[in-house]
Parts: sequence; structure tokens; C-alpha cells
Amino acid sequence: MQLTAHSAARASVRGSLAFVTVAALALGLTACSGSDDPVPTPTVTVDPNIDADKNAAPEPVVPIVWPLTGVAVEEVPARPAIAVKVENTAAARPQSGLEDADIVWETIVEYEVSRFIAVFNSSLPQEVGPVRSARPVDLRVVTPANPLFVFSGAQKKMVQRIAKSDVQAISHDAGAAGLSRSSARRAPHNVYANLETIIKAADAEHSAAPAQQFTYAADAATASAAATGTDTKTISLNMSAAAKPSWQWSKDAWKRSEGSAKAMNAKGDQLQAVNVVVIEVEQIDSGLNAQGGTMVPDNVLEGRGKALVATGGKTLEVEWVKKDKKSPLTLEKDGQPINLAPGNTWVELMPKGTGSYKLS
Repeated sequence: MQLTAHSAARASVRGSLAFVTVAALALGLTACSGSDDPVPTPTVTVDPNIDADKNAAPEPVVPIVWPLTGVAVEEVPARPAIAVKVENTAAARPQSGLEDADIVWETIVEYEVSRFIAVFNSSLPQEVGPVRSARPVDLRVVTPANPLFVFSGAQKKMVQRIAKSDVQAISHDAGAAGLSRSSARRAPHNVYANLETIIKAADAEHSAAPAQQFTYAADAATASAAATGTDTKTISLNMSAAAKPSWQWSKDAWKRSEGSAKAMNAKGDQLQAVNVVVIEVEQIDSGLNAQGGTMVPDNVLEGRGKALVATGGKTLEVEWVKKDKKSPLTLEKDGQPINLAPGNTWVELMPKGTGSYKLS
């Protein structure tokens, strides 16, 4: 008769019990034989039944963010940064597209007027401008992001500098696709860029997402200035005789003004920023001259210097540090990195010695 698995198991148990009983009887007979030697008590060692944890410690979760804003995103697309040179005279206002830029740099050029370098990655608007000509400081600002650099044109020596740089030049004067003149304005204030078209021209060396330029906190409340800075309602800047912008804190953003007038975009909204960074830089002669022999300034944007970070209605005095032309500009306080709030940032390159700011 064939045993089932259950019957076989019970037979095995009965056999084991029989063996134990016989062994016990044998020990008892030995004890009764009259020997003076004590009967040894068997020792049983039981090992604990512990399963080792074979799983490694979980990797820390690193959030995916847009590299130029620190804002969370499911996936960063493999597309480059696009830096656009934008005019900022009264004839150019209100500008288009600045509200969609991840980072906007304001610089002082000849005749003490300011111009913007608007850097885009998380958003690619179809209209940015008016686009104007390139200046030497532009390359110092944008090179770390390895961008497509969009400008209307430049004097011959400047075009040569751009050609030798690491950026990809997208020039209206050279006939680049995506740049055109608008009939709504008079030249030279009427060149506009379509970034959806321009990005199609990216070459193999300028197709990847840009490296992160600043460091960002997880949220606005834990940003360095917001957490430890001084309460500030207004930042009034004296960039030059012709450029006196200001920023006023309003609920959840800094709102920009040009002198006493609100700075508006072409959609009718006031320009605003989550972070405002003021960088004190030394201006030098670029070696290029504008019309009438006027000196075109450049900026010393390597080494370190004084800076101000404004986030969440608070300001914090810090230092800026830049190792070389290819390294991003970083912000530090007592040797420790400063974190901005996730969102867009405006950087004011304020001339050292002649520029100043007032907080209120």
C-alpha cells in the first residue's frame, strides 16, 4: 500500500518516538546496574531561527528639478539652454518673454543703459525681444550654461570672440531661422526670437540640458535668505545714471519697477521674480568701442565679491564666487552654499564703486 505524504510524516514521527523510548529504557537499565558513575545529562543547543536582512539600505530619493530654477519636474528633457540678449530702453518696453525666463541677468553697457540676458530652458516662448546686439560681458555670463546664444548682431571683433567661445551663435544678421522683425515697432527695436524654432538649430555640442547654475532649497520657506535674512520690503538699485530699477516684495514674489514706473511685460503683467541676486562687479574697458569711440564696458566675473540675496521678503548679505569662465557663479555665506527658493531668478550685475543699493 502506498503512503500519502501525510501518512509518511506520521510514520516518521512514530519511528522517532520509538527510538527515543528505547534510548530512555537503555539509560534506565544502565542506571540500575549498580554503577557508581552518574549518568550524564544530554545537552541540547538550539540555534535561533533568524533570517538575515538581505536587502541593502534604500537609496536616498533625489528629486528631479529643472536645472535653472530648482522647480520639481517628472523628467528633464534633453534640450539646451537658450540665452537671448534683450534690450531695456524706453523704446523697447514692454518686452516680450522675460516672464518665461528661468534666469535674467541685467548688465550695464555703453552710455550707462542696461540690457538683459534672458536664459530659457523650462519654457520656450514663441516671442522674446526686442533682441539686440551682443556685448563682451554676455560670454562671461552665459558660457557655464553651454547655451544657444541669440543676438541681433555685433561688431566684427565681438563676432570673432563669439566664434571662438563655447556657445552656439544664433545671429539675426547671419540669417538664423527663428529671428525676424516685427512691423509693430521701428528698427532697431523690432527683432524678435521664436525659441521653438531656434532650438531646432542646436548642434551636437549644444543639445544636452544645462548644468545647474545655482543651488536650491526644497521649498521657499527653507531657502537661505527666507530662513535667516532680514525683513525687507524694497530693494532700490542705483546701477548707473540711466538704470535705477527697484524690487518690491508682494505676497509671494518680488515685483520690478523701472524708476518710478512698474516694469510691465507685453501681456500687461508686472515683471516679477522669486529670487533677486545683486552681484557687485568691477567694470573694465573691453577693448571695443561703440559709436563715436565710446568705451564698451566689460565685467570682471571671476574670483569673489560682495552679493545680496533676496528671497521671501528677506535679504541676506553673502559672497559670490566664480572659479573660471566655465564654472557657474555660486553664492556662499561663511564658506557654506546659499540656497535659493525654487523659481525664477533675476541677477543684477551692479558696477563696483559707482553702483549701490538701498534696503527698506
